[in-house]
Amino acid sequence: MVSTGTLPTAPSSRPAARPGAVIALLVVAAFVVILNETIMGVALPELMRELDIAAATAQWLTTAFLLTMAVVIPTTGFLIQRFPLRGLFFAAMGLFTLGTLIAAVAPGFGVLLLGRIVQASGTAIMIPLLFTTVLNVVPANRRGRMMGLISIVISVAPAVGPTVSGLILSVFPWRAMFIVMIPIALIAIALGARWVQNLTETRRVTLDVVSVVLSALAFGGLIFGLSSIGEAARGHALVPVWIPLVVGAVALAAFVVRQLRLGSTDRVLLNLGVFRHSSFTVAVILVVVAMTTLFGVLILLPLYLQNVLGLGTLPTGLMLLPGGLLMGLMAPLVGNLFDRFGARPLVLPGAVVASVALWGFATLSSTTPIAFVIAVHCVLSLGLAFMFTPLMTSALGSLPPALYPHGSAIVSTVQQLAGAIGTAVFVTLMTVGAAGAVANEGVSMVDATASGIHTAFFVAACLSLAVIVLAAFVRTAKQVDGVEGMPAH
Repeated sequence: MVSTGTLPTAPSSRPAARPGAVIALLVVAAFVVILNETIMGVALPELMRELDIAAATAQWLTTAFLLTMAVVIPTTGFLIQRFPLRGLFFAAMGLFTLGTLIAAVAPGFGVLLLGRIVQASGTAIMIPLLFTTVLNVVPANRRGRMMGLISIVISVAPAVGPTVSGLILSVFPWRAMFIVMIPIALIAIALGARWVQNLTETRRVTLDVVSVVLSALAFGGLIFGLSSIGEAARGHALVPVWIPLVVGAVALAAFVVRQLRLGSTDRVLLNLGVFRHSSFTVAVILVVVAMTTLFGVLILLPLYLQNVLGLGTLPTGLMLLPGGLLMGLMAPLVGNLFDRFGARPLVLPGAVVASVALWGFATLSSTTPIAFVIAVHCVLSLGLAFMFTPLMTSALGSLPPALYPHGSAIVSTVQQLAGAIGTAVFVTLMTVGAAGAVANEGVSMVDATASGIHTAFFVAACLSLAVIVLAAFVRTAKQVDGVEGMPAH
């Protein structure tokens, strides 16, 4: 049942492109589509006024995006094995462009929500596609460098999303957020028509519909439930939070059982055999913690800057920009260092630096200087930059080639879960801390919010100590196609 045993040859009418050019295009395209994951946060107040909707309704523009990602990403392991790279690239960018166009011309909330869902469908395909392409065409001794570029997409694009939307909304109406994306997406599609070739192999596999349904209920339920915790704390939840969480947990248990039963057959949706590789398992756990921290900070810092320090939308977005840019600038350097020294010499110091930053955030109050907030955010970004690239590279590089699509899909899925967990946990801790301050001390709302944010960061700082311990178990030696090898010097 295996087809396409050799790489396809590009037709003579299309100029031959080196794999590096294809990967560069995939990185840029992925950056654009992932940017939209967090671009809506700053825009929600204006959308509520323009569309005359409540906060609980407006939040669906972000929640629906995450839900769609959670439903589609688990299927990408099947898609990447079954369909060629070129077709999947056009499907991903086509869906993203169509969704962006729908959102740009949306006459009301319903159509805007539809546009966000279509956007997310394309985004969900792009990231695993990028991972798998790199793993298949880049030699193991250069993967760190390439994964450094991917780290820019994974970590910096969500970080600069609020800044981009703040800049656009300070001058233009909300539709401009989508209009400016359309020509960029069209250019990517045009370049893809010239450059993207079928660099990966395909084979005939069967889609297990039951697994798809269970994964949709599992990951969709968990992300919806986690994303609703913050709204529930403010009394805006559409349904009791425990309902989607229970549905998600039960469906996840059933999904795991079914995947284990299907084993390594062609019908398996996500091959959980990847977790038999200890390097993959440890790295994925740390990626979850790092992404949880990143998204938690991205939700808390704007609240702190606006509700405690009294800053506006644009200054808030600009203050988050230095940290995001620093993370992006460091990613290629960290990738090169990984190629030389392996994972542990980078991940362990990175975990220590991130912990120091979180303890710094735990000191925030209503009188903290703005310069201190920016500096600590940059320190946190530096620590996370030393963790993301080595962790993702060692996780996926430790797998045999047959498991690349499944490993990529699992890493992408847990990143979405981590984003939802970070948002939910940090907002819940802040809400509980603020409520306790009001009840016990009778303080003002500004001081209560500052106290709640202090509580959230204090808990995160305590947990960061456990992360340092776990980082010590990351292997220094790199693994090449599932076989351990020592890093090149």
